[in-house]
Amino acid sequence: MSNQRIALVTGANQGVGFQVAKELAANGVTVYVGSRNLERGEAAAKEIGNGAIALQIDVTDQASIRAAAERVRTELGRLDLLVNNAAISNTSRGDRSLEEFSKLTRASNISLDEVRAIWETNVFGALAVYQAMLPLLRESAHAHIVNVSSGVGSLTTNANPDFQYRKMYSPGYAASKTALNAITLAMMIELEGSGIKVNLVSPGFTKTNLNGYAGLESLEYGSREVVRVALLGPDGPTGTFTHWEGETIPW
Repeated sequence: MSNQRIALVTGANQGVGFQVAKELAANGVTVYVGSRNLERGEAAAKEIGNGAIALQIDVTDQASIRAAAERVRTELGRLDLLVNNAAISNTSRGDRSLEEFSKLTRASNISLDEVRAIWETNVFGALAVYQAMLPLLRESAHAHIVNVSSGVGSLTTNANPDFQYRKMYSPGYAASKTALNAITLAMMIELEGSGIKVNLVSPGFTKTNLNGYAGLESLEYGSREVVRVALLGPDGPTGTFTHWEGETIPW
């Protein structure tokens, strides 16, 4: 195990997280399949097969995060790769289309409870997991953090009147990804010179439960950049925000 990389992917029982965990395991990485619901995590780990270990972790629950970190420390002693993937897009969309729901989530009318719930997972959850897992990452000779964001969180892109999704920018999901980008930048700055790499990735508009399967890209296609960046070697770049190799997203 000393030569085999050890990863934790949060929100890995479905969607992009599941696909990333599956592909990492196929590449010989031992993967903790992080899931808020342990039974779903166990089912996902079973489907992935060799190298997958179910791990209960609710990124909105500090006790759950601490227990997950302690389990990793007890079982394997370190973490080489952290993929902060767990995210939610809303709590109240129901059967509404993305266009219909966007009209209910403008700055003037979105529920503050909705904003808080989304940010609790997408922003504070990612930060809480980072804080808990950083000591384990420091035990690695080649540590790496990959935060899964979205191009809709780019302030530069949304400031362009020609951006096709600009009208859908709201204090909820989109702004939570803007905040995640800022949190990631803080991580990058903190870890400069430490040897721990930090990269930010957007899977694009992928067909997942996150968007009611309204996305335009397949799960495999949408996950490819997360996997590529997660598998970068010690000489790979740090501090990047990409959608694919050579496709940089403005902050």
